[in-house]
Amino acid sequence: MEPIRQHTGLVYPLNRANVDTDQIIPKQFLKRISRQGFGKFLFYNWRYDENEEPRKDFSLNNPKYQRATILVAGENFGCGSSREHAPWALQDFGFRIIIASSFADIFYNNCTKNGILPVKLTDQEAQQLIKNAEASDYELTVDLEAKKVYDREGFSADFDLAAYQREMLLNGWDDISVTLTHSDKIDQFEKTHVVY
Repeated sequence: MEPIRQHTGLVYPLNRANVDTDQIIPKQFLKRISRQGFGKFLFYNWRYDENEEPRKDFSLNNPKYQRATILVAGENFGCGSSREHAPWALQDFGFRIIIASSFADIFYNNCTKNGILPVKLTDQEAQQLIKNAEASDYELTVDLEAKKVYDREGFSADFDLAAYQREMLLNGWDDISVTLTHSDKIDQFEKTHVVY
């Protein structure tokens, strides 16, 4: 995974609460066996009509958001089923950071395990960011080392992240990478372990 230390990017405002994982990536697209290729199906039922044509009334179809790397949404983002495909789809589309006032626990943990930084801000702070992003092309900086979110217009907010998850994201580690940090101990064990 790619480390996240400090990231500046265009913000996509999704002014909706209770966005569940079936809305993020509908069930009919869960048949793939790799993590790649899910981005084109992100928010599929909102992005496309019954003829599979892009909906003009869904903001993510606006060309200006095609380079967005930060998504800001309402509360309880990622609720519903525990499918890990949801962060895969967000990441494959290009999102590195998801900001909301609250997240479903399993989705939140799946994000950190897959290289997406989930940032919890207050509802007032998240709504301010949504408002700013709806008004113009809005860039935001998320500094994981300092645990701060800020822009060039004076907005600044602190956030928290568990030390283990923070270390994983700062280093670009997944669970296997964490295990491999102990490779010297694993090698030593294998040299002394008798196989029958």
